[in-house]
Amino acid sequence: MLLHEGLGCVATWKDFPEKLAQKTELSVLVYSRSGYGRSSPITLPRPLDFHSREALEVLPSVLERMNVDEYFLLGHSDGASIAIIYAGSKPRLNLKGLILLSPHLATEEKCVYQIQKAASSYNSGKLRAQLRKYHGDNTDCAFLGWSGVWLNPLFIDWNIEEYLPGINRPLLTFRGADDPYNTPWHVETIRQTVSGSVVHYELQGSGHSPHVDASEIVMNSVGDFVKAYE
Repeated sequence: MLLHEGLGCVATWKDFPEKLAQKTELSVLVYSRSGYGRSSPITLPRPLDFHSREALEVLPSVLERMNVDEYFLLGHSDGASIAIIYAGSKPRLNLKGLILLSPHLATEEKCVYQIQKAASSYNSGKLRAQLRKYHGDNTDCAFLGWSGVWLNPLFIDWNIEEYLPGINRPLLTFRGADDPYNTPWHVETIRQTVSGSVVHYELQGSGHSPHVDASEIVMNSVGDFVKAYE
């Protein structure tokens, strides 16, 4: 099961799901959260606790409706945060492991600064045009819903470290050394706090999307991880 980033959707994964299915020989399920891609729009503003709502309400419903039995969760950025909340909230007996790309545990000044820059680019029209090919009529909903949460002054207190002790499944984590949105603190805290085993890759020359910037390393590592724990 793939969980996309804050500005992602089914289309932004491009050919990653297909290649992942070939590599792991497993079925890959990917969906766009409400307000993204071709999914139904939402009423803005997006709630500040949207990560928790997605993890504790939406994701379990999707798994149930799709009759998913045993599974791995692979989350990118906000999707990784959703995976953490889901896995740490209570025992998930059918969850085989977590694969986290550029996870967020809390709001950092570095991240807020980058989103402020993204908002300026969006308002100028450049970023909006780039996102429209993926989100269509949901473009404003996707961007304003995402940026509205991260730039809300009340969101500065967001923190999901409380869920880490409840994660007892194996983890595979990736972070780009040049990630403009977060610092190594997030993956280091994950490694020090969860009870499951953790294999981490800090990827030189990679930014916020390791599966794009270091695709071969990520794909091979995920393939080995899945085969070890399936």
